Amino acid sequence: MIPAPTREKMTVAQFEAYLALPENRDRRLELIDGEIVETMPTLIHNLISRTLFLALYLYVQRFKLGEVIYETSYRASESDDHNYRVPDLSYTSRERMTPIPKRGAVPQIPDICIEIQSPDDDPGEMRTKSAYFLANGAREVWLVFTKRPRVEVMYPDGDSDFFNTDDVLTSTVLPDFRMNVADIFNVEGR
Repeated sequence: MIPAPTREKMTVAQFEAYLALPENRDRRLELIDGEIVETMPTLIHNLISRTLFLALYLYVQRFKLGEVIYETSYRASESDDHNYRVPDLSYTSRERMTPIPKRGAVPQIPDICIEIQSPDDDPGEMRTKSAYFLANGAREVWLVFTKRPRVEVMYPDGDSDFFNTDDVLTSTVLPDFRMNVADIFNVEGR
């Protein structure tokens, strides 16, 4: 019996070459376990992202704590040759900031990774993605669920906290940060 052909996982080097093609330069692509994944955020996704970004950015800048970035590529290490991940938002503390790479992904996972649910995002897949971030250096992952508005904050020890629309979102990484969860989802009156 002849074994079925297997698809080889794409490497980071192959992925970076693929990204450099003119037809791919404006696409939002990630490499997840050797597979290319493309996402197409919706308006509500981007409005929620903007709301969170502004709140975090203003807080972090006020206290000079580090950097809040949107849609930036990260690699856990040089040896992880099959992942080039792009959280929707991220925070890296001043102490962990690396020099800005001229090309390619930032060579470490940020302190906080934030994923905002798009219409086709499965919560289980979002948790799998967060497990990767947590296993590779993230101190928190915030999962923002848009279908049933709430935020799940996940930690490296496997615990999670859930924040519903009548709660105030807090962070162990940013101890004085406070945000009404309802404000995250209140994008209709923009």
